[in-house]
Amino acid sequence: MDTNALVLVVEDDDSMRLAMQRLLNAAGHATRAYASAEELLAAPHDAAAACIVSDFQLPGLSGLDLLEALRARGQVTPFIMVTAHDSVALRNDAKHRGVAAYLTKPFKGSDLMAAIEAAVPRMQPPARSG
Repeated sequence: MDTNALVLVVEDDDSMRLAMQRLLNAAGHATRAYASAEELLAAPHDAAAACIVSDFQLPGLSGLDLLEALRARGQVTPFIMVTAHDSVALRNDAKHRGVAAYLTKPFKGSDLMAAIEAAVPRMQPPARSG
């Protein structure tokens, strides 16, 4: 993945949102952060986003509701869900809805980075014409 790739973070906990932004920025990724699903949905669509990392338990729409709303708009950006409310049913629902990765809080920063790397196809250099 391009180390300058834009990652959108949706997390209602201020300290967790800031921690994820700092981790991603330290790894060379640009970030935009939102405190709710509705905040991201109201923002202009950013086609440059390589990945979305979202909490499940958000005020208003949940992370899975956000994923559905984005897919209904035709957005296919890889979606990683994080949650402190893990359950087998939630994991299965997330997988069924096409979540690229599912992380349970607390998680290691390296686990988030690995999930992003796995979810986002590597940027290929443009082909040279000979």
